[in-house]
Amino acid sequence: MKTYSAKPSEVKANWWIIDAEGVVLGRLATEVSKMLRGKNKTIYTPHIDTGDHVVIINGAKVKLTGRKVEQKLYYRHTGHAGGLKTQTAKFVLGTHPERIIEKAVERMMPEGPLGEHQFAKLRVYAGTEHPHEAQQPKVYDFAAKNPKNKR
Repeated sequence: MKTYSAKPSEVKANWWIIDAEGVVLGRLATEVSKMLRGKNKTIYTPHIDTGDHVVIINGAKVKLTGRKVEQKLYYRHTGHAGGLKTQTAKFVLGTHPERIIEKAVERMMPEGPLGEHQFAKLRVYAGTEHPHEAQQPKVYDFAAKNPKNKR
């Protein structure tokens, strides 16, 4: 028996569109990170980008369970001494809702050049409008694939 190793010329990246309305953030992020890495495909090879392009719409309507809206904190640093800034999830959802999904997925991706290349294939939009109709993305039915997610 031989182990199959995908070659970059053999990989075909599909385009998927996911509606994040009412979907729990963590469950969405794990599924999207698998799709970006290509782990849902039979030709998955760890050192080759076998992943797909993912477009997430309605990012502002993603669901956070428990009291995470008030308690979850996002940190950033200005680069100056004492420049650590803290924002709650509620504030980030109000100003830049796509950042919450991007950060959750980014933290599930591998570090390094390959992980950065795979993460670049993620596009998140707060509303229903997106400029990727020309790529003819297929609709990914998240509720059917994830029975634990309650809408």
